[in-house]
Amino acid sequence: MKQAIQLLLDQGLNVSHDFIEGWWKDTGKPEDILEANRLVLDELKPSIEGSVQEDSSVQGRVCMQRGSLVEKGALVRGPAIIGENTIVRAGAYIGPYTSVGRDCEVRKGEVENSIIMDNCIIEVNDRIADSLIGPNSKIVSNAGNAPKGRRLIVGECSTIVL
Repeated sequence: MKQAIQLLLDQGLNVSHDFIEGWWKDTGKPEDILEANRLVLDELKPSIEGSVQEDSSVQGRVCMQRGSLVEKGALVRGPAIIGENTIVRAGAYIGPYTSVGRDCEVRKGEVENSIIMDNCIIEVNDRIADSLIGPNSKIVSNAGNAPKGRRLIVGECSTIVL
């Protein structure tokens, strides 16, 4: 850490400090990021700014941002966040402790205790759990493949065929 700060100083950049109020969590590993997500979602205040179609289900503390949609036959169980302009299609399940970014589409499958970043498409025949999905990623099932579950750490702009 000292080397990084010294490098910034050597480049003439301004380096300062501040004191953190409340809790702080090191997020250096994927497990730490998921734990931080759980801590944040535990404090979530429910809010529905998106649309929930009749015969769909939004249960518990869920925050749906503007332009989001939960279609008929879909289930979102909180605590969970559904980002702006994200669609949860019929038959899809978003489980507790899941954050879904902006402009995503969860077409089918189950997602629990995970973070899906912006501009992702999820269309799987199984459950994704304890996973980080990087922005602009697409995860789809291969025809005829029905695995029991996956744990994924997926980088930005990835495509995965399961």
